[in-house]
Amino acid sequence: MNLKQLKSFVLVLALGTFGLTKVSAQSNAAYVDKYSPIAKEMMEEHGVPASVILAIAMHESGNGGSRVAKNLNNHFGVKGKNNSTVIRSAYKGYRSVMDSYDDFVGIVKRKKTTQSLFEKHPGEKYEAWVKAIARSGYSTSKGWTAKVLATIRQYHLDMFDNDAKQNRFSSTKK
Repeated sequence: MNLKQLKSFVLVLALGTFGLTKVSAQSNAAYVDKYSPIAKEMMEEHGVPASVILAIAMHESGNGGSRVAKNLNNHFGVKGKNNSTVIRSAYKGYRSVMDSYDDFVGIVKRKKTTQSLFEKHPGEKYEAWVKAIARSGYSTSKGWTAKVLATIRQYHLDMFDNDAKQNRFSSTKK
């Protein structure tokens, strides 16, 4: 390969990489826009920080783009039965994405390692929540905690925790 061909190859590679990064960032933003209202509602009802719910869902479902998310409405990588004729999978199938979010919160509520957080830190201290969920055995993949925390920080998902706390505070003052 001569120098001119090499430069062309590097340029094409760089443009392709930039394009993929841009698409990925757009899918992250689209996922957050679409599902942050559900995560905030779950936080208000149950106490799991919206940032934690969103980051885990983004990580586990590839921003809703994984086959399991698309075909089974499973955004949290929960294993179980499904009736899909489209894909064979060990992952649980849900009637809707909302059912997937509800089930995730139910799982977190049933774990002994997270039960005290519902009393001590409802809707806050996302780091403690992520670490407790990891300790509960929710995910066995190495680096899961770091990836979920990085997602929260990178996309400033904790702003949804603050929004929900402010809304709760302002509605009690009226």
